[in-house]
Amino acid sequence: MSVVVGYLATVEGRQGLDAAVVEAGRRGTGLVVVVTEKGGTPAPDAVEQRDLELEVLRRTAEAAGVAVDVRVLGEKRDVAEDLIAVAEEVDAEVIVIGLRRRSPVGKLILGSNAQKILLGSPCPVLAVKPARSTPA
Repeated sequence: MSVVVGYLATVEGRQGLDAAVVEAGRRGTGLVVVVTEKGGTPAPDAVEQRDLELEVLRRTAEAAGVAVDVRVLGEKRDVAEDLIAVAEEVDAEVIVIGLRRRSPVGKLILGSNAQKILLGSPCPVLAVKPARSTPA
C-alpha cells in the first residue's frame, strides 16, 4: 500500500507533496507521485525545473525513510482519472491533493479535478491548502 499524490508545479502542488511525505512517513509506507503532462510536450526548461523539484523531494523523503516512486503520465486521461487509476493500481491507503484558497463564492464550487477525485477515489482523500498569508 502507498500514499498517492498528484503533483503540479504550483504552491498548492508543493503543499500537497509536503503533506504526502509526512503522511507516508506517519503510515510507514511508500509514496507515489503522479505527474500528468497536459497539452503535449512541455518546454525543456519546464521539464528541467520539474525534475529538479522532484529530485529534491525524493532526497528529502528518502532521508525521512519514505521510498518515492515518480510516475510521469502523458495526456491519455485527465489529472483526476490519472490519480484514481494509479491509486487503484497500487491499492493506495490515501490520495493527497493540494487545493487553492477560494473566495466565499468560489467555495460553493470545488475545483473540477478535486471534485472528481473526491467522488471517484477508491480510498480516503487528504486535501491540503497553503497556509493563509498574514496581512502586512
